[in-house]
Amino acid sequence: MVTSRFAVGIHILSLLEINKGEVNTSDYLAGSVGTNPVVIRRIMGMLNKAGLVEVKPGVAGAKLKKVVADITLLDVYRAVNAVEEEALFSVHEAPNPACVVGRNIQNTISPIFISAQKAMEDQLAGVSMADVIYDLSQKEKEPLE
Repeated sequence: MVTSRFAVGIHILSLLEINKGEVNTSDYLAGSVGTNPVVIRRIMGMLNKAGLVEVKPGVAGAKLKKVVADITLLDVYRAVNAVEEEALFSVHEAPNPACVVGRNIQNTISPIFISAQKAMEDQLAGVSMADVIYDLSQKEKEPLE
């Protein structure tokens, strides 16, 4: 299962871009995400390590290190370790080798799972943070119902 760190990472990067020029503290970001500032700092550390954001120890605020058009959702997905490589779907560990299904199930479904994960990652690689931010701005313009 993909962890919520992925969605939170996208949220953080979107807010940093939309609110650039302001001081974006972990408390401020946590208020928007609806989580604890410690969670934000942990994810910010991952985004920083991946070269997506700039965070200075002891200094309040963070900013993007790249332009949003150059950050794909796959970059965010990988930065926050949303899923281990080829591990989006897990296969049970100890099927019964005396059973025709148990003996063959892992070799049958593992390639399908790997292919499905690759298709998802290819989709994420085709969407940039600029696309997300554009969509957010369009939704903000839509009238409330």
